[in-house]
Amino acid sequence: MKAVRGALLFVIVGPLATAQAGPITDEEKQFCKDDYHRFCGSYGLGTNALRDCMNRVGHSLSHNCVDALMDAGEVSRSEVERRKNSGK
Repeated sequence: MKAVRGALLFVIVGPLATAQAGPITDEEKQFCKDDYHRFCGSYGLGTNALRDCMNRVGHSLSHNCVDALMDAGEVSRSEVERRKNSGK
């Protein structure tokens, strides 16, 4: 797992939102568990509805969760930086 970067606050799968939801990695399970329960717990794991929810709350996700999502290929580093710079 890459070190947490303090500037990473915004995420998620905007460019991948129409793609089929893939398996959840061990890192996503570990580092996004609390975020999932807090923001999107009513959506089934591995569903596109969950991806949409996480996209909507991307600005509130923990740094570790953002890193896990990047490592899993759910969002690119460039998308995270783009959202951070645009404030979305």
